[in-house]
Amino acid sequence: MSTSVLAAPQITTRQFYGWAAVFGSAFCFYLATLIIRWSHSSVDIDPSFFVFSRFLLGFVVVCLTMLWKKQRLQPRRYHYLLGRTIANTVAVFCFYKAVAVSSVAEANILNMTYPLFVALFSWLFLKKQRDSVAVAIVMIAFVGVWLVLSPGSVGMGFHNFWGLASGFSAAFAIIYLNISRQFHDSQTILFFMFGVGSLIMLVFFRHHFFVPDRTEFFFLLSCSVAGVLGQYLLTYGFFFVTAVEGAVISSTRILLAALLGPILVAEPALTLVGWFGAVLIFGANVGLALRRKSQPQ
Repeated sequence: MSTSVLAAPQITTRQFYGWAAVFGSAFCFYLATLIIRWSHSSVDIDPSFFVFSRFLLGFVVVCLTMLWKKQRLQPRRYHYLLGRTIANTVAVFCFYKAVAVSSVAEANILNMTYPLFVALFSWLFLKKQRDSVAVAIVMIAFVGVWLVLSPGSVGMGFHNFWGLASGFSAAFAIIYLNISRQFHDSQTILFFMFGVGSLIMLVFFRHHFFVPDRTEFFFLLSCSVAGVLGQYLLTYGFFFVTAVEGAVISSTRILLAALLGPILVAEPALTLVGWFGAVLIFGANVGLALRRKSQPQ
């Protein structure tokens, strides 16, 4: 009895670092979307340029950090590193595109559907982890998605595709991150993700890039700093938490977006029905984590 009581704080303390890091990443990612929306009143920057700038800054930071620590790359499973990189690049681009064509709240809420896709993919591809209750929770959560996006209409607009696509691809990125973390240190993962991600953006979107003036540079740099810091915190946090657990902590961004959007970017507040949908999604994420935690490993 006393042994279990004494052991609990050690587990809680270890998990706390992961929870705090992942929560910090959620705030940084939300801040990056705010900066993109704030930039619309002053400059005209394509979302792909924001993504490229974020990856380029991240690559520079990783290289400088590794030189300072005299750390070498230690890639062991290239397919995991490339899978993480490609999925993350697609997810970030779709996310930033969603911010540009819809509201900050909608973009963040839809991006935070990735825990639902993680659970759904686990059910589809991992027979040992099939859980009918988890699938039911996911279905309820997608009702919440519909309530957020189209409470008064029959269907969703095409612009909402970008937000859903970001959540879908982010699920693959999170799964790859959780697996890759078992074989690689954070710097190796981030080196490939930022470096190869920058090349991907340069190859496909170079026609959107230009030499920025002072104001454009300010928005690109501030958004990149927020995104890179969020990425570091997320990668560090997943050293202590599982894919589903980390996704649930990140889902607090749903509430941040719903609460702060009308205040910080003058967006229309969510309706009562929309709030109910957001709470359904958030509750489903928490339910999935609790469900996963209660199951035997």
